Amino acid sequence: MIEILIDKYYPKHRKVRSILLCHSNLVRDKSLLIPQNHPELSANVHLLNDGAMVHDIGIVFTNAPGIDCFGDAPYICHGILGRKVLEENGLEHLSLFAERHTGAGLSLHEIKQQELPLPARDMVPVSIEEQIVCFADKFFSKGADMEREKSLSQVRRELARHGIEQVKRFDRWCEIFL
Repeated sequence: MIEILIDKYYPKHRKVRSILLCHSNLVRDKSLLIPQNHPELSANVHLLNDGAMVHDIGIVFTNAPGIDCFGDAPYICHGILGRKVLEENGLEHLSLFAERHTGAGLSLHEIKQQELPLPARDMVPVSIEEQIVCFADKFFSKGADMEREKSLSQVRRELARHGIEQVKRFDRWCEIFL
């Protein structure tokens, strides 16, 4: 079903398809290493695999020409757009992977304080699987050097631009997942 969904929104001739697949595969691979190293987390590897592959399904609907996306929405909306796509296509069980992975998740307070163009609700990863995918996602960009894994200090610097709560959440995950 995931392959059909990707084919539906990401035609084979589009650059954004290869960007999405490369990024999602990197996030998936990093996500799947965590339960191998931490079986005590009891993470569902099938759910991790699928969640990682669809967490960015909404990027094509955003205005991000640098990654071949020419939609109307700001890039920060790709998570809520992805949730909508997943729900509309019968993948409700994966929809929160899309909505809750932006930054290190976004709290209602952060959304209001920063006046983000998002619904006023908590979008912080809850399940262990959501947290793992969100964490793994922070190590890979969709830019020119997308296959290079970012260092912990790079991730922290990028998150710090969006507030200390982002870094604190990431650091808690470092304690659990590394």
